[in-house]
Order: sequence, then C-alpha cells, then structure tokens
Amino acid sequence: MFSLLPLFTLAQATPTPSPPPSEEFVRLQEVRALPGQLDDVLVFNSNSPEVVQKEGILLSTFPSANKRFPAAHLNVPLQGRFDLFAHHIAKATTPEDLKTLYLGAILHNSSSQPVTVDILQAASYLSQPDAPFIELPPYIENPTGSVYAGPGDRAMNDILRGRRQADFPAQLVIPPGESRMLLNLPIPVKTLDPPINGRSTLMRLRSNGPVYLATLGMFAQTNADGNERAPTLEEWESLLNNGELSGPRDRTPTPPDIKTGQVIYSRVAGVAQGSTWQSQLVDSPTNQFLTIPTAGQAFSYGLSTLLAGTLGTNQIQSAPIQARYSDTAYQAHGNYAVQYNLTLPLHNPTSQSQRVTVSLETPLKEDALSKQGLRFLEPPARQVFFRGNVRIRYNDESNRPLTQYIHLVQRRGEEGEPLVTLSIPSNQHRLVQVDFLYPPDSTPPQVLTVKTLDTPN
Repeated sequence: MFSLLPLFTLAQATPTPSPPPSEEFVRLQEVRALPGQLDDVLVFNSNSPEVVQKEGILLSTFPSANKRFPAAHLNVPLQGRFDLFAHHIAKATTPEDLKTLYLGAILHNSSSQPVTVDILQAASYLSQPDAPFIELPPYIENPTGSVYAGPGDRAMNDILRGRRQADFPAQLVIPPGESRMLLNLPIPVKTLDPPINGRSTLMRLRSNGPVYLATLGMFAQTNADGNERAPTLEEWESLLNNGELSGPRDRTPTPPDIKTGQVIYSRVAGVAQGSTWQSQLVDSPTNQFLTIPTAGQAFSYGLSTLLAGTLGTNQIQSAPIQARYSDTAYQAHGNYAVQYNLTLPLHNPTSQSQRVTVSLETPLKEDALSKQGLRFLEPPARQVFFRGNVRIRYNDESNRPLTQYIHLVQRRGEEGEPLVTLSIPSNQHRLVQVDFLYPPDSTPPQVLTVKTLDTPN
C-alpha cells in the first residue's frame, strides 16, 4: 500500500451521501514517458511539518555557525533565480488555545554589498477566508481567475497568470550584514469551527547576490492591552538564532533503497532543484511533429510521476533535493508548484481530416501497467486528486490564436473531459500548448492524453 495524502483537507460542514460502488475498467493504450526535464532553478520547499503546533524553524538555509541548534540550518546560499514554496497549517491543540500562528520568511545578506531581491510573482492565501474548499464542477472555464477551491489552487492560479499580489513589493534591498522579512503573515483559527486553517505561498524571486532564507513559525505576540500583534524582525531573528525545528514532526520517509512494503513519502523540507518542466512532445528527437493516434485510439504522457507511481514509464519526475532534514522527504514527491510547459505539434498523416482531443486525466496510481493500459473507476472515487487551473493555447479553425484557462476538479480514477477538440486536415498539423502549475492539495500522478475520435470530420 502506498500513501501520498493531499496537503490539506477541511472537514465537510455537512455529510455527503455515499456514491454508488465503483467499478474498475482498463483503457488499453500506450503510456509514454514525458520528454524534457526539470530546469536548474532552486526551490525553497517548506512543507514539513505540515501542521505547526510548536514554535520553531520550519526550513533554514542559513549557516549553522553561532546557532543554538546547528542541525536546524542547511547552509545553502541562494542567488539568481529561485522560488519559495511554503504550505503550513495551524491547528489548535485545545479548544481554549486559539492564538494566531504567524508564518515568517526571513532573508539575510551576509555579504559586504547591498543585495536586491526582485519579487517577480507572488501569491499567498489562507484557506479561510481567502480560498475555502468548495464543491466545483469537474470542468469550468476560468477567464478571470475567479474560480478556485483551496489556498494552493488559488496561489497557483495567480502565478500561472504572472501576477504579484498587491501586498508584496516589487523588490527588497537588503543592506550588508542585515536581514529583511519576506513574509510575516498570520494563520488565524480563533473564529473557525473546527479551529484549523492553512496558508499556501509561492514566490518567484531573483537575487543579484547570495542570500540565506528561512521560514519559521511563531505565535502572535501580545500587546499590553491583550491584543495580538505580529512578531517583529528582532523577534524573528531571535527565534532563528535560538530556536530548534518546529513540530510535531511528520512521518519519517522510507529510504529509497528499500523496495518492499509500504512507501512513506513524507513531507518536504529542503532545497529542491527544478521549478519548470519544459517539454516538446514529438515522435522522436529528430522529428519536429507528434503524429496523432489512429482513429479511436489514444496515447498518454505521465505527469508528476513518482516512486511507485510511474504508470509503466519507469520515469520519476519528482524534483531531487539538494539539502534536507533527515526526517523529511528524499524527493519533492508531487512536484507541488512546479510549472509544466508542454508543446504538442500535432500532425495528421492520413488522407482524411481527423478530430483530436487533448485531455488531462487522473488514472489509478500504479507502477507497472499489468494490463497494458490505464485503470479508471466508474464512477470515480470520492477523493479529489486534482484541483487546479490549466492554460491551453492554440489556433482555432480560422487560424485565430486562442488562450483559455480551464479549472479542473478530478477525483481518483477519473477520465478527463477534453481541454480542446481540434479538426486537423489531411497532412496538416496544429500546435497546442498546455501549461499548469502542479497544484498543492492534489495527489499524483496524472496523464496528458491525446485521442483521435472514431468519426472523422
């Protein structure tokens, strides 16, 4: 049995009726490894512990020198392009303990020159009230970005559209030897029932000099009048220098050399390598087109494939981790917040015009395809395994360029509705581009499927 749970799921306010029993079916088809690879951009990935109930360090790339708990610091300077991804949950330990947890991210310049950090895109949202988990249709067009369910979904939606939230400045200038707060944001629970809340953050950054970065969790300080306030820079620095790792700790991962038994992926707390997977889907490296399937057939490419879930491709797309804590994930399983840029130069080599669909789907997770195809459920299971936006770009039949944003909600074992249906004339080709950021609160793997319909035009 394998386990990779969604990041954060709120209890439903009212129970939902049980669906009818699901029946499994196999769709016989080819499944291909995804061409391309992750880029070299470093990702500061702060997701362990997911539930923060003890103040402390979540992830620190600072040097360990002069720190009270040296093992809490990974000593990895960041420079040039890098990302910050953080997802953490505040959950009251008792009904009476409802103080606000603050998420802090601190940047430090240890050099003798000022360092400028550009904030290229940035988004940070709470589950409550910013982006509650609501029921949405499986497929809905989302031209303005107003459709989302969950903070990870909403944050990825913003970054896919190139946005920077108004609360974030365009840049930070850090004087020599000083620190500045990149984030100092609350995760309140006081008014919620149950008292649990989460925050998802993604920032794309660029620094013209080396910096160190840390995320920390601290409960709100209290003014003399009893009201809560945000921690100050000095209080964050004191926690960084004197604090130990936050808790409670998540499950310890299964070492990658153990091939039997249950696989525990665990949560990520480390510096991963890879922010974007760019791929040209073609027949071969020497062929500039992707030949469509024969009528009535399909093939798929694995997306966010992972250890024990490669769908027969033997390809693990999980980002490698350069530095981590010993009780956290060995790879960035799920590639949360990684952007997939996929280009499909579809070619119809037949003597007839053909209708072709491109879909994103969520088959059952497996490693080897024992039945030579993808397994699905009818009806799909109750668990939502993908919740996020996909951007698709192509030229319509009048050769006008179109860009569409589509919000998908897919359950475990669900075949996907077409993102686009194209008519491709005989011996012609059509270019399709598919982009999405792999959404937090999703569970891999998925596939991108190209299908030629039975009935030609």
